[in-house]
Formats: sequence, C-alpha cells, structure tokens
Amino acid sequence: MITSVLVANRGEIACRVFRTCRELGVRTVAVHSDADANALHARVADASVRLPGEAPADTYLRGDLVVKAALAAGADAVHPGYGFLSENADFARAVLDAGLTWIGPPPEAIEAMASKTRAKQLMGIEPLTEVTEADLPVLVKAAAGGGGRGMRVVRRLADLDAELAAARAEAASAFGDGEVFVEPYVEHGRHVEVQILADTHGTVWPLGTRDCSLQRRHQKVVEEAPAPGLSAELQEELSALAVRAARAVDYVGAGTVEFLVAGGRAHFLEMNTRLQVEHPVTEAVFGLDLVAEQLRIAEGHPLDTDPPRARGHAVEARLYAEDPAHDWSPQTGRLHRLDLPDGIRLDTGYTDGDDIGVHYDPMLAKAVAHAPTRAEAVRKLASALERAAIHGPVTNRDLLVRSLRHPEFTAARMDTGFYDRHLADLTEPSPDPHAPLAAALADAHARSRPGFGGWRNVPSQPQTKRYATAGEEHEVHYRHTRTGLEADGVRVVHADAHLVVLETDGVQRTFEVTRYGDQVYVNSTALRALPRFPDPTAQHAPGSLLAPMPGTVVRVAEGLTPGTPVKAGDPLLWLEAMKMQHKITAPATGTLSELHAVPGQQVEPGKLLAVVTETS
Repeated sequence: MITSVLVANRGEIACRVFRTCRELGVRTVAVHSDADANALHARVADASVRLPGEAPADTYLRGDLVVKAALAAGADAVHPGYGFLSENADFARAVLDAGLTWIGPPPEAIEAMASKTRAKQLMGIEPLTEVTEADLPVLVKAAAGGGGRGMRVVRRLADLDAELAAARAEAASAFGDGEVFVEPYVEHGRHVEVQILADTHGTVWPLGTRDCSLQRRHQKVVEEAPAPGLSAELQEELSALAVRAARAVDYVGAGTVEFLVAGGRAHFLEMNTRLQVEHPVTEAVFGLDLVAEQLRIAEGHPLDTDPPRARGHAVEARLYAEDPAHDWSPQTGRLHRLDLPDGIRLDTGYTDGDDIGVHYDPMLAKAVAHAPTRAEAVRKLASALERAAIHGPVTNRDLLVRSLRHPEFTAARMDTGFYDRHLADLTEPSPDPHAPLAAALADAHARSRPGFGGWRNVPSQPQTKRYATAGEEHEVHYRHTRTGLEADGVRVVHADAHLVVLETDGVQRTFEVTRYGDQVYVNSTALRALPRFPDPTAQHAPGSLLAPMPGTVVRVAEGLTPGTPVKAGDPLLWLEAMKMQHKITAPATGTLSELHAVPGQQVEPGKLLAVVTETS
C-alpha cells in the first residue's frame, strides 16, 4: 500500500495531487527549484526537497535529482503530474529501479507513445519527410511533451527552416528533447480527445470525450466534456480507437488519446501517457477522482468491469497571467487576490500574495463548472469568471468570459481556428465607464480626514483624477459639497474607501474598490492611477522596440546589425519567457538604427531592445 507520494512536478498539478493524497491519508512530498522556494505546492506538502537552480533543465527535468529527493524524504511512490518528466520512459525506469512505485504507465508504453512520431507509426500513420508547396499548410510539432510548445503552423515554404529551428529550441528548453516532425495541418478541425483509464488486469475504460478546440499557440484554453455535437457513431469510433491505442501498448493508468475531427472524420494526433490538464471536466461528469484511481491502479486494484455513467456537462477555463491583446505575452508580478464565487471548482498553484515569476508556464488556475446541461454549465462558468476578484498581473479573464458567451461557442460550432478569427473582437477594450469615477470617489473619501468632509461654504472647484485601463486614459471630475460627494450626471448614493454606490437614470450599481499602490480594482475592472503631470523621462524615440515581458534574449536574426534595412513584420529577435519563445518584429519598414539586445541577456519589461527608423 502506498503511504507517501512525491510529485515530480510543481504548481497547480502538484497541489491537485496533494489534495487527493490528503483525503486518502497519504503523506506528500514536494520538490521545488530556487524560484519556487516559497511556492504554494512546496508550502502545502508534508515535506519538500530543494532542487538547486531555477531553469527547468537544472531542476524539474533532472530525473536523477528527483529520485534522490524521493528516497531522501522517505517516499515510496512517485506521481509525475503532467509536463516535465511525465512522459519520460527513462525517468519511469529510474523510479522503478530505485524500488519506488511508479504512478503511471509502464516505461515501455511511455516509450511507444511519448514520441508522437512513433505513436503515429504504431497507428499506421507516417509523418512528412519532404515538404512541398502542395503539402502546405503543415504543422511543425515536437516529438516529445505537449502544451503547445515546439509547435508552429507553416504556410510558406520559405518559412519552414526558421520555424523548424524555433520549434527545436523551444522543445529542447521545455522537454529536454529537441526532436520535431512535420505533418499536414488540418484546417477548421475540432480538437477532440478520449480519456482512458486502464488497470493491470486487462480492463480499459474509455471515459467519454472532451472538446478542447479553443486554443492559443496550440495550447488549450477552454475544455469541456462531453464533446458536443458528435454523432453516436463517431463517439463510438473515437472510443474504440482510444481503447485500441491503449491495448496496443499494454497501457496502465490514466491517459488521453487525441484526435482532430473534421468533416465527420477522426484524425489521430497522439496519445498522452499521463494525466491531462483538463481532467477535471471528466471527473465532474463521471463523478470520479482520477488521481485516486491512479493510486489504486498503482497498488494493483482492479477497475470495475464497466465505467460509471456520465451525468451532465462540465466546462473548464484556464486562467493565464498573460495579455491576449498583445500576442498573448506572459505577465509577472504579485497576485494580490484570487477569489471565485462558490459552486466553481478552482484548481490552482497560487494563493493571495504569491509572486508570478518568469521561469514557468503562466497558468494561474483552472475554473470548472458542472451542470445538468451544456448551456447551464457555460452560463455558470462565464458568470463566475466575470464576478471573480483577480487582482494582480494582467490575465485572460475577460477573453474567457467573452469566449464562453460568443455565439459560435454557445452554438458548439467552434474549431481550432476560433481565436485566429475572433481575437481582435474578443480583446477589444470595454472598461466599465463608471469604474474610474467609483475609484476617484473612493480615493477622495480615503484621503479625507476623519470628521472633515472636505466641503467649503463656497462652491468648490471640480476635482480631477486620471486613470488608465486597457491602453486607454480616462479623466473623471467630482466635487465636495455639504452633503458629500457629487459627480456630473451620476448621483452618489454612497461612497467610502472600499464601496461606492452610484445611481444613473434611477438604477443603482455597487462598486467594490480595492487598492494596491497605484493599482486600483473596481469590481472586475483594473485601473492604474495616473499622476497629474506625465513623466518626461518616460518617452522613447519612435520605432523603439521595448521588451513586452521579462525574459531572456535567445536569438537575434542572422546578420542583423545597426544600419540593416528591415521590412515591417520582419522577425528581429526572440525572447523566451515562461517556456515559450516570443518573436519581436519590425514595427515598420526602414533601417535598424539601434540594437541593444544580445543573446543570453536577461531583460525586464520596458527594456529598450532595438530602434527601427521608418523610411520616410
């Protein structure tokens, strides 16, 4: 019987596995890098072991150090989570060779399926070896790992070599394996997958379908179970193919078989030999704890002959610290508050006061809603996200709410090109027009002395406050009177330092106001208080390229030096942040007049990287 489990991972998945272990009375052991010394997963575990360093290659990808940590902490089993070493057959063997229980599939099954090229060959599919114009568009894909890293869509043959190089670098950084391959890119397909669970006694459960079509950078954003709108015949075919793939490699444990569905046909993508990020929607629909089932299977217990029946519908949204309106750039900083309404499952690796760093994936949490019908589950999740208090770095929350309410999604007509078509509309700024006024009134009340309302016996001049939100500036005016605060066109029903009630056309609305320095949150609107006079030192020359995020300069375009002519959209350099590479392009056609970026250089947001002087 398993008594102590080390999770060879970090963040949300480590916390999620620990939760089940505590419910089962199993002790927990965490591993943490120096960057994660104070991370939530390290704090909530019964014991934690340091992996010296910060980069994944020096810490979470070091299987030898993880095995030593398990032995040192007295763990008798290892759960790999997802990402990092979860699909590494050598790591699984090292765990078993150390006399520990491996909570996952046999190394041979991992070996057969963890490489997407070998998995396709096993299913009778060969990758492209010679790409021609007739093959376009194609998808460059990492052979190992997942999460969209090492994936590139190529629509021009001239771009293929550069995208192969970028994919190799990204895959090597994320998984320690730079192998990539090329396959046809299926346009307008839906990403559908089947959860499987298999024991050591020959039983394989296909646990329904999931739709994961809403993706950015080939990484899933919204997932749901069951996948809507599939015919009974196609559902049966998908389940049969998933069971076939599992039996082909004598699979054991939890796994996922992924497909692209287009034109009523299923195209096999890969088999992920691990638990998936989106597993909670399957748990909600089938009433299961998949981590508990993983532990039971690792202990040798058999599954029942038939899986439980599915009930209702579940939808999951991944909350990322990123700015979708600016090329999905990851964000860092202090997470002051993360709070969702009751009735929503929240899986997270962060809590109030934690810092979001630059070293790892920018996912903050997963929010999951379950209801009797799809429409009810979608409505429930969208409302909860809209009402959530998320104070800290910029997130994709507004994008998630709009995505869940988009007619293409509510009608279940989405595909993997959803964000390619709709991103501009989904990220159009739409701040609450009364939020800046509420912030100003709360601030005015907070600054007034006790017993002194700020009013005079003569008419007062309007007070002015300026705020910025979503790239726009807002100026609001109010005045102190004998009876309190007044604002043009709006009746101030109540105002204190944290709560403002405004009435317009007979309708009252309540605004909760929270401050962190110059950052102000009014309900779900984030504002930044602006100084009365702009800082003249904050100006940059036209054509300046500033670092959009903290990261590392990993590459500068070949032959790029000051004086080089460039065209608008030309890639100039690449930044790596949170395990993803981000391309910095020329903003206009002209000449590169300054180049400050150097490969290996660490940069902070706003750092001047280069200047392009536009051709007149």
